[in-house]
Amino acid sequence: MNTKLDYLFSRRSIRAYQAEEVGEDLVRDLLEAAMAAPSAVAKDPWDFIVLRDRDMLAKVAEGLPNGKMLAGAPLGLIVCGDPRRAHDGQLSYLLQDCSAAIENLLLAVNMLGLGACWLGVHPREERMAHLRSLLNIPDAILPIAAIAIGRPAESKEPRTRYREDAVHNATW
Repeated sequence: MNTKLDYLFSRRSIRAYQAEEVGEDLVRDLLEAAMAAPSAVAKDPWDFIVLRDRDMLAKVAEGLPNGKMLAGAPLGLIVCGDPRRAHDGQLSYLLQDCSAAIENLLLAVNMLGLGACWLGVHPREERMAHLRSLLNIPDAILPIAAIAIGRPAESKEPRTRYREDAVHNATW
């Protein structure tokens, strides 16, 4: 692995967190990094809900089958998308834009010494409905993902998931 890419290879899904809070300045840094992502025609169709309340994080976790770590995280971010602000109103552009913002966020988390785990919400109707009801998300807005964030209480080795069989030169 090229050491110049250490922040990419060392970004891993972290599911255990220390109790220490994530300060407002770091939250702002993370959101700025997320919103620096590329977006089709610079439409930036994303919105973010910042969650710090432990009871609310636990309630969010209850409706996400793989989201138990949210209950133990000091910070949660819900990434939402507004189809009305997506390029040509297209769901595909909205999902690509929000995914780029999420990846920027995950890389920034790692660079700042934090850990995170990305939990998919969209397109699972029951998960979207759960978040809409808990967080008063308007019907027109799509909850895309939940991100658990905190100081890591676990360590994982850097890795690459490169597969030669996934690379096609010139043609399939």
